[in-house]
Amino acid sequence: MRHGFFCANVPWRPDLAWIGISDRFGGCFAAQGLACSRQGASEIAEDTLMPRGTLLLETRLSPEGRPQTLLAFNRSHPWPGSFSLQALPGGGIILVEAQGDDMRHVTLPLESDGRMDILRLTYSWDAPARWAQLCVERPEGDAPTFARPHAPHPLLMADAQTITTDARRRTVDGDVQFFALSDRVESVGPMPGLTSEVPIATPQGEVPVCKLKRGDLVVTHDGKVVPILQVVKRVVPAKGNLRPVHLRAPYFGLRRDILVAPQQRLVIGGSEVEYLFGREAVLVPARHLVNGVSALKGEGPDLVTYHHLLLPGHEVVMAAGCPLESLYIGRLRRKPEPLARSVLAGFDRSRLPEHAKPVWPVLKPFEAVTLAMNRAA
Repeated sequence: MRHGFFCANVPWRPDLAWIGISDRFGGCFAAQGLACSRQGASEIAEDTLMPRGTLLLETRLSPEGRPQTLLAFNRSHPWPGSFSLQALPGGGIILVEAQGDDMRHVTLPLESDGRMDILRLTYSWDAPARWAQLCVERPEGDAPTFARPHAPHPLLMADAQTITTDARRRTVDGDVQFFALSDRVESVGPMPGLTSEVPIATPQGEVPVCKLKRGDLVVTHDGKVVPILQVVKRVVPAKGNLRPVHLRAPYFGLRRDILVAPQQRLVIGGSEVEYLFGREAVLVPARHLVNGVSALKGEGPDLVTYHHLLLPGHEVVMAAGCPLESLYIGRLRRKPEPLARSVLAGFDRSRLPEHAKPVWPVLKPFEAVTLAMNRAA
């Protein structure tokens, strides 16, 4: 059965933020928002500006330590301009953007440990506010790293269209998984992980996560009833490490299939877990479970809406019989600036909880593969 990414029977207001997405298979652009149109590019005045926005890019760093031009673009009309995002040998990301002779650049140091993990780079700018931010995140869960370019220039809307749709006028490294452009400043940090129709156990029965709200009660995996402190959601490109994972019943205790974000962690226990890891249970990101049988890569539109529940003690919720981790925020409330750029921006930080480290260890990719092989044997 094919699952959509949005909540059935609930009106959904299209998010107009994402205007362009590109990967190795091609690109699409719509100035009015991809959620509203997939009919190709519309005519754009050459001097139309994007005063604020976000460039989101996922890539792997070169295992040979070679320099990588992740994304670069130059133009000469209606005035000279350029943009480049590069990975430096030995670790580090450098961003350079220019309008005429006026150049802005920033270097974000990045420790390289030889791993081939995916990196998610987010460059956001608000030219009228003279604010910009370059952020690097590892979907494996490391804390984001930030750098602050000074007084960014706006981006031309025509450049956004060219970058996403015209491969002849840009440079993209082969290790880049995808990149996308939004016409607003997007969140970074804790990421929601449940698609809209995932059913969550409550005292009144299962309810799609998109219908839950602050103050509602949910039933945890150990039978307790706790209140929802906040419900958060975010619309993102359904590409790369943001593309949903289709978890199939009856695996993982599921009574029905569900779609979750790749970084959404399942709580998995049993005799194999105790034998292999000496723990009652472990946390396993959904992306490590994709095997073509019990977990598949999800199919659907270019954009996906992810939701999540913030609970007092980072409790585990039950989704169609499968125990899933609720939103983990650690001590984010103590960090005003990262909090202001997260999905929890605008919430009273004095009322946000502090979450201790998870009780169970998070499996590394090779450990998850070992567990899956033992379960299949």
